[in-house]
Amino acid sequence: MKKLRKKIYMTAGYNTTSLGTGRREFNPKKPRPGLEHYIKEAGKGVLDQIGGPEHVDEAVIGNFMAARFNKQANLPGFIPYIDEGLQWKPATSVEGACGSGGLALMNGIKTVLSETADVVLALGVEVQNTVKAIYGADILAGAGWYQRRKEGHAYFFPGQFSDRAGAYYEKYDYDRARKGMARWYANAIENARLDPTAQEFQNNVEDPYAQAYGMKPNGRSFVDHLTILDCSKVSDGASAIAICSEEGLEKIGVDKKDATEVVGWAQVIRNITNDPTNLTELETIKKAAHQALESAGVTVDQLGTLELHDCFSIAGILVIEALGLAKPGEGCDYVAAGKTGRKGELPTNTTGGLIGWGHPTGATGVHQAVTIWQQLTGKAGNAQIEIKADKPYGMTINMGGDDVTVIAIVFKRGE
Repeated sequence: MKKLRKKIYMTAGYNTTSLGTGRREFNPKKPRPGLEHYIKEAGKGVLDQIGGPEHVDEAVIGNFMAARFNKQANLPGFIPYIDEGLQWKPATSVEGACGSGGLALMNGIKTVLSETADVVLALGVEVQNTVKAIYGADILAGAGWYQRRKEGHAYFFPGQFSDRAGAYYEKYDYDRARKGMARWYANAIENARLDPTAQEFQNNVEDPYAQAYGMKPNGRSFVDHLTILDCSKVSDGASAIAICSEEGLEKIGVDKKDATEVVGWAQVIRNITNDPTNLTELETIKKAAHQALESAGVTVDQLGTLELHDCFSIAGILVIEALGLAKPGEGCDYVAAGKTGRKGELPTNTTGGLIGWGHPTGATGVHQAVTIWQQLTGKAGNAQIEIKADKPYGMTINMGGDDVTVIAIVFKRGE
């Protein structure tokens, strides 16, 4: 990728609560907020920080399966519902399974680069707790090649990543892998407890590592090689952020130091009809991550924080290996040693990631960008980590399907 023709910034991020099991206010038998509620809350959360709707030139909304979870399509029509001041402005929706939020960011970045907008409101949303889990699994199976649905597990995507975990156990070592996966879960819970919008914010288990390590996979009750603690949450929620040019930042009155600058990115797709060539490698993520780092002129050692797509704990470990932070088969040891912890070598998923914060599928990529913005600008509250001078960059890796659609973005604090 050629050097960006102009500087691109993100600012004024906002996350709704990630609602689902784990939150005390969640009751599946009682009415809950709908799709339009989350869109309005997240969008208004950004508008309140940038001086109102008059500064927004365009909007984009990422969503995976509202047409099935909520029987609702044509989501751009909800943008003016956020505020009447957005009426008559252009809006677009994008879809790439769980990578839909990342695609919304890419759409906004390219719109600003094309100089047709200076301020783009980028939003991601999903409301999934409208059906029972087994029916939700069928809907989410659309992130893969649906013609293969009958060949897969009843819980389709847990089944696919269970296969990856099983291959990892067999090729490397079961106990080492399970220790790394248990540490991944413990980090997710400990980080989520620091963010009041996180789905696991109220989790009060005394020792989440012992809980996860002590729970063994049981194919008779779930899938063969994962437990429920290895899985991300079924979540309702939305995230939004403003994507701006330098002129856009001036228009909304935001100083560059209160924004993150996009310094590199990659968007990579693999053929959805093909099976992964190697179950113990995330090939698409590997390509996207290295392309993004190369385009930014940054090495992985310069990253001060990372938000990655841990739809399952084994996915988190495989991303660590894809980035080159650990050799194949040693990502579990890297995690078990605490290197992805808050005070580790590379603090990762500092508000809990998909397992701890939650996974409203269409919102995840935007939530990752909001978290990086918060961390690099010192706005993360109790979840704030130290950003060291020699590691000033942050990175997001958002994945749709089983390593099919990947968006990787590298950020630094504006200056």
